Order: sequence, then structure tokens, then C-alpha cells
Amino acid sequence: MFGSKKKMGTAIDPDQKEMIENARLRIKQKRGLFTHFVIFLLGSVALIVASQFLIKTEIPQLLGIDWWIWLIMIWFLVLVYHAFSVLITKRILGPEWEKRQYERLVQKQLDRIQQLQVKVDKNHPLPDMKAANPMNALPKSKTITMIAAAGANNELGKDGGIVWHLPDDFKRFKALTSGHHIIMGRKTFESLDGPLPNRTHIVITRDSSYKSPDAIVVHDMETAIAATGSDQDPFIIGGGEIYKLGMPFAHKIELTKIHGTFEADTYFPTIDKSKWKLVSTTTHGKDEKHQYAFDYETWERV
Repeated sequence: MFGSKKKMGTAIDPDQKEMIENARLRIKQKRGLFTHFVIFLLGSVALIVASQFLIKTEIPQLLGIDWWIWLIMIWFLVLVYHAFSVLITKRILGPEWEKRQYERLVQKQLDRIQQLQVKVDKNHPLPDMKAANPMNALPKSKTITMIAAAGANNELGKDGGIVWHLPDDFKRFKALTSGHHIIMGRKTFESLDGPLPNRTHIVITRDSSYKSPDAIVVHDMETAIAATGSDQDPFIIGGGEIYKLGMPFAHKIELTKIHGTFEADTYFPTIDKSKWKLVSTTTHGKDEKHQYAFDYETWERV
């Protein structure tokens, strides 16, 4: 989809580019401070000279004999604040400090995921602990939701990607899943541009050697649900095989039904209306940002 162009010279990697931008910003800040200092000196001299001429008039009696001294002092305090901001605050609490704080928060999240992974590996359910009826094996307090967008014929996507672009549906997905655990298959996880912010990723795979620093890796749906811990509203987000595995466990389905048919190789499982009830439907029409109309459907297990 995206072509490439050859460029002369050596390419600058992102870290080098960031260093150059930071250096350029610091130079601009120091140049501004130097300009402020020069203007302060010239302005102070101008005020002193002006006061010598005005002292022969009645203006000093109206303003106070030392008015110019107070003005210079106030201006000097502004200059000191400017110098402190550039030389101290923006140096100590600059981009490098922000980067360290971000890396610190990311590391905390990775450490938490690693601790959960160890706990899941240690407490992996034994085969004889898995009930024949998955619904009987789940904590009654949890509401497990499958969330998906599908075409008129239950199409989910093709070649590991979706075949539509619906910004408002993406926003709804983010709003519903933020702060929760999201369960997905390996292919779905690897199709993401990166870990989704403010969500704990649980990946189901048959590959016993598969590891990821950004996710809890498990090998069956029961363990995936157990790994959600105290989260009362975990979500199953796909793909097709994971939806099939999750259907017996789910209490709710949030389905975006798109008014269109698409070429696909992955499908959402058929909803058995003897076991599920459609409790709400909201229609979203076509507009300049949405090529297709679609419905937000909420299903609950009977």
C-alpha cells in the first residue's frame, strides 16, 4: 500500500531526531532568555536616564520619587523567574524527565503483567476442574462480554484485518473496554499496532512457547477468564475462533452490526436466539466519516 522512496544521505533514527529537536528547543529557550536580559539592561539604563530628566519636573511628586526603582525591581524579578524556568525547571523537568516518568509507569505495568503471568502459570486449572457446563464454572459476580463488529453475514475480516473504517465504533470499543481485561487470540494480538492503552491483554494460543512482555499468555478460555482476577467486566475481543470458544462463557454480547456484505475469511458465530435475547438496538447512519450504516446491538443470555 505504501511505496518507498530512496533518499540521499544517512537516515536519522527516531532517537537522534528527538535529541536534535530537544537541542533546538533548548537553544531557542536560551536565546529568548539572553534577549530578555539585553532588553532588561537597555530598559534599566533608559529608565535611569529618563528619571534624571523627570526629576526637574512635577511628575516625580505625582508618581513618587523612586518609581523607576520599583519598576526595575519588578522587571528584575520577572527576569529571574525567566532564568530559573529556562536554566532550572525546563532543564531538570524537561523531555528527558518526562521520558523517564513514562518509562517508569510502563515498567510498573509490565511488572504487574509479569506477576499475573506467574500467578496464572502457577494456578493453571487442572482438566478435572473444568466443568462440563462452562457457565457453572464462572464466578457469578462477573459479566463476561463478547464485543465485535460484523457485517450482514457475520463477516469479521479478511487476512487478519477488518475491511471497514468506522471511527465512532472504535470510540465505543475504547469507552467500553478501557480499564478492563481483554481476551483475544494470538493473531488478533499481533494485528494490533501495539498494546491498547489502559487495558490488560490476555492472549490465548496453542503455542506453549509463545511469550510476550505486553500480555498474559494462556492456552485455554477457562484460564483466560481466571486470569482476569477481580475484574468484574472482562471482554472477549476476537478473532473468530476465540469468539466460538467464548460463546459458552459469555453473559453479554455487544455487537456492531454493519449494513453491508463483505469478502471475508473470518466470521462471528451465529447467535442462538433460543439462548440469547436482543435487549437494545441503536442505529448509526452513514455520514462523511462512515461509509456504512450500522446498529449497536446488545444481547443478553436468557
